[in-house]
Amino acid sequence: MINKPRVRFAPSPTGPLHIGGVRTALFNYLFAKKHNGTFVLRIEDTDQNRFVPGTEDYIIEALNWLEIPFDEGPGKGNYGPYRQSERAEIYKKYVLKLLESGHAYYAFDTPEALDAHRKDHEKKGKTFIYNWHNRLKLDNSLVLNANETQKRLDSNENYVIRFKTPENETLVLNDIIRGEITIDTNILDDKVLFKSDGLPTYHLANIVDDHLMDISHVIRGEEWLPSLALHVLLYRAFGWEPPKFAHLPLILKPQGKGKLSKRDGEKMGFPVFPLNWESNGKTAMGYRESGYFPEAVRNMLALL
Repeated sequence: MINKPRVRFAPSPTGPLHIGGVRTALFNYLFAKKHNGTFVLRIEDTDQNRFVPGTEDYIIEALNWLEIPFDEGPGKGNYGPYRQSERAEIYKKYVLKLLESGHAYYAFDTPEALDAHRKDHEKKGKTFIYNWHNRLKLDNSLVLNANETQKRLDSNENYVIRFKTPENETLVLNDIIRGEITIDTNILDDKVLFKSDGLPTYHLANIVDDHLMDISHVIRGEEWLPSLALHVLLYRAFGWEPPKFAHLPLILKPQGKGKLSKRDGEKMGFPVFPLNWESNGKTAMGYRESGYFPEAVRNMLALL
């Protein structure tokens, strides 16, 4: 590998760090160390409604105990801020570029109106998807003229900014683990990228940050595989070269169906968190407090 890779672990502080997240962090760390690269910790805290106080400190303490140190992150590094909540103006700048280039549009549909559309589709045995086939029939800037759109923005009407997914394209995507993946863009919805509260959704913030932080490889759980098409389209819309992607298989329940959960650990008597987590007067056990050595936990996760 000629260029030194830059990878990132980007958890959301919405609860204790799950052992599956630890495994993702470990794979990023090991990949960076093998190639003499850089391991970045980024806190993706744009969803303030789900923010849980104390979780950022928990994440950092867990990584330190597990001896998975980050090279850059909150408090150190030249690519910061490393908390997405501190980068709101950056995201606003880039979503405006998408609006100017015609790759995004304002949508004023109320939750009630969208819910009515969903229920109407359900009655007909269909699924409501906001995309190419109906966006010109809905309440957005694609059907409003510029003056009408600006008037509604000036009146502080709630809005979202949606990505304008191209129609009639076959995307050929490449994943280091899954290989070649083909997607028909006609089945994709026009995802929300930005909200009128001034904060982006995961999709926009993730792409902008990975680009600005020079991330070369995105190594993440396969629950994000369905988002790969949108993310590649966003890179293309900005005119940026996308990183290489690797989607890791999840740690499953003992029965093999679904992702391992806190309840699975409680029922079967094993930790699913690296450290104890206190919540509502209850304690969810961690590997550290259960007497495991950090190197034993790392070894288990590396060999799964």
